[in-house]
Amino acid sequence: MALYLGPPVFAAFVWWFSTGAVLLLVGSLGNSRSLRGVCAGGLLTIGLCGLSVTATDTSVAASYMAFSCIICLWAAQEIVFLSGWLTGPRPEPCPVGATGMHRFGRALQAIIYHEVSLLTCGGLVLALTWNAPNQVGVWTYAALLVLRQSAKINLFLGVPVTNAELMPDAVQFLRTYFARKPVSAFFPLSVTLATGVLVVMIQRIVEASTTPADVVGLTLVSTLFALGVVEHWFMLLPLPAITLWGWGMRSSFPPENNIMEPNPSVNNSAVPPVHHASEVTDAPQTVPETRTGQPQLVVVPNVRKEELPAKAKSACARQRLEDQFRQTFLEQHPRGELATARIGIATEPAATVNGRTS
Repeated sequence: MALYLGPPVFAAFVWWFSTGAVLLLVGSLGNSRSLRGVCAGGLLTIGLCGLSVTATDTSVAASYMAFSCIICLWAAQEIVFLSGWLTGPRPEPCPVGATGMHRFGRALQAIIYHEVSLLTCGGLVLALTWNAPNQVGVWTYAALLVLRQSAKINLFLGVPVTNAELMPDAVQFLRTYFARKPVSAFFPLSVTLATGVLVVMIQRIVEASTTPADVVGLTLVSTLFALGVVEHWFMLLPLPAITLWGWGMRSSFPPENNIMEPNPSVNNSAVPPVHHASEVTDAPQTVPETRTGQPQLVVVPNVRKEELPAKAKSACARQRLEDQFRQTFLEQHPRGELATARIGIATEPAATVNGRTS
């Protein structure tokens, strides 16, 4: 049982902890360039040396070590990249209005050095494990490289959630190359292909694995690949990507899902205007008596100017009808005052705009 449950738990923990640790080192502890340099150099050395040692070992422990060495090697490159030391010849924001190949060219110039670094490290991994019995390191690096390139392309073409708040300050300019919009046709294609590869890897674990080392190695790589597919879904749904690594993030930008953007479909003219006490309106206002030395609250009725004439006309028409009825009634009864007193009719004040007449 531990042979099948141990590798997924280990791979998930290493994936989560290594990402948060890199963000913490580059962000919250990023004031010390020497500390970041030492960590990147140490991780690079550990990764390459450990990979060369485990290449000829086919034990279960060697599979775990090879996987961990690739994670260290990848983390070293992430530290260098997120620190802004190895990005591209033009680490600048995307020009306003850039589209098409011009935008693609500027994006490539912003990160081309990092891309060359990834390919170079991949060549070193391949050279150290060439024809070696332990190929866990090669599989792990290939999975990370393929999934990273797929994520970059999707961010460039457009996704609803970019999770750009995870970007450290040194590479904030890369946010301008992310397109926050509905997904392109590349997203379902990439996710479908990645899911198909994951299914094949799981089938090989069940059918083709003959030794415990093969089971552990394939399980580690397939778990990492599955987590990469989950990261793709983070771009489509507001899942807690920021919550997973919030302990290692330091950014001056708020989470993008909490930013309220104007909705162009809303007619702002339909919102009732805000009336201030200093504005002059056509409607008469009643100001309460004030007492000296106490703050006063002036209540202004929230009445739209365009509704005022209609209310005034309605009140006047009603008053006219009541006056006509009263006049007719008095003409029919010679003793107007006695009849009025007997039936309890009292004279009402004249109508006003804000007053009630009946």
